[in-house]
Amino acid sequence: VQLVESGGGSVQAGGSLRLSCVASGYTASRRCMGWFRQAPGKEREGVATISTGGTIRYYSDSVKGRFAISQDNAKNTVYLQMNTLRPEDTAMYYCAAHPWCGAAPYDFTYRGQGTQVTVSS
Repeated sequence: VQLVESGGGSVQAGGSLRLSCVASGYTASRRCMGWFRQAPGKEREGVATISTGGTIRYYSDSVKGRFAISQDNAKNTVYLQMNTLRPEDTAMYYCAAHPWCGAAPYDFTYRGQGTQVTVSS
């Protein structure tokens, strides 16, 4: 399984970004997709998770109501729409994949290289 993220960048507080993750490889190994982030000096944080078909979705409390995870199975792409961004959202964001949901995204088997999100005040 290979995961390639895009869409990161710099934005002012209150702005929006949409991250994309294009997945390839064995489908059964990526039935659960997610995003996690890590900022310098901070622990990894699971941000959002979605299962194939979208029946299971999870959001961390820190992003609930501001971020939305979605997927386009025809494009093998998972998205993370991030609205009302805050300086504390600044981090490297990683896409991750796993055969099933239940674990935190940072514990998923597969991960991409990450895309940087920087939010200025």
